[in-house]
Amino acid sequence: MQDPFAQVPRSSFDVPGRAGGLLDVFRWHYLLRLLVRTGVTTRYRNSVLGWTWSYVRPAAQFLVFWVVLGLFLNLERGIPNYAVYLFSGIVVINLFSEAFKNATTSIVGNAPLVRKVYLPRQLFAVSAVIVAFVHFLPQVGLLLVVCLFLGWITHISVLSILAIVAGVVIVMVFGLGLGLLFGAMNVRYRDAENIVELLLLLATWASPVLYSWTMVQDAFEQLGWPSWLLELYLLNPITQAVELFHYAFWHPVTETSLALPPGLAINTLWTFLISVAVLLIGQAVFRRLEGRFAQDL
Repeated sequence: MQDPFAQVPRSSFDVPGRAGGLLDVFRWHYLLRLLVRTGVTTRYRNSVLGWTWSYVRPAAQFLVFWVVLGLFLNLERGIPNYAVYLFSGIVVINLFSEAFKNATTSIVGNAPLVRKVYLPRQLFAVSAVIVAFVHFLPQVGLLLVVCLFLGWITHISVLSILAIVAGVVIVMVFGLGLGLLFGAMNVRYRDAENIVELLLLLATWASPVLYSWTMVQDAFEQLGWPSWLLELYLLNPITQAVELFHYAFWHPVTETSLALPPGLAINTLWTFLISVAVLLIGQAVFRRLEGRFAQDL
C-alpha cells in the first residue's frame, strides 16, 4: 500500500513546538481574550469591595504621599496644584508596576499550562500587561474627573490627547519588554522577582512623580555634574511618560511658570524607540530560554 504522505514535501510539515514569538499572540487572539477575561474577573473574586479596590488603593497611595511629602516635607514648594501633579504621576507608576511585575511572574504563575499544553508562552506576559491596563482605567478615570472639576475640558487639545496615548504606549511597551526579560529568567532563577521589587521601588523615586524635574536640574548644577546626565535622566521611558501625563492633565489646569522638560516632543520619539529596543531584547532572551520552561518548572 502506497504511503499517502509520500508525495507531501517535508517543508509542508511544521516542527512541533516551533514558536513564532510575539507574532503568535495575534494568531492566538481568542486565547489572549480568554486569559485577559480570566485575569480581570479573578482579580477581586470573593472580595467584598470588588472593583472598588481599583479606586481605594491608588487613593490611599496618593493620600500618603500627599500628606507626608507634600505637607510634612514640603516637597510641593514651587509646584502649584500639587495634588493633580502627584496623582497624574502615580497612575503612570501604578500602570508600569503592575504590568512589569505581573508579566515577570506570568510564566511561573501559569506553570500547569506551560508544562502540559503547548501554546505561545508570550501570551501570558501580554495578557498580564493588558490586564494591568484594564485596572489602570479606573485610576485615570478618577484623575480625569478631578481635572474636569478644575476646568480641564476648556483647555483640552489634540496634543493633550496624543500625550496621554503616547505615555500609555511607552509604559506598556517598556513594561512588556522588561516583563519578558525578567519573566524568562524568573523561571530558572526566582531571584528575578526580588530584583523586580527593587527596580519598582526605585522607579517611583527615579521619575518626577513626587518632585519636579527642575529639582533634578538644580541639583545637578549645584553638584557640577555634566549636563548629559540630565538628558539621560529625561530619556528614562518612565520619566517621559510621567511628564507626558503632567503635560496632558496638570499643565491645562494649572497656571505655572514651571517649564516643560526640554525636547519633550523629540524625547517622546526617543523613549518610544528605547522601549521598542527593550521589547526586542526581552523577546530575544525569552525565545532563547523558553525551550526549557517546562523542565525548569
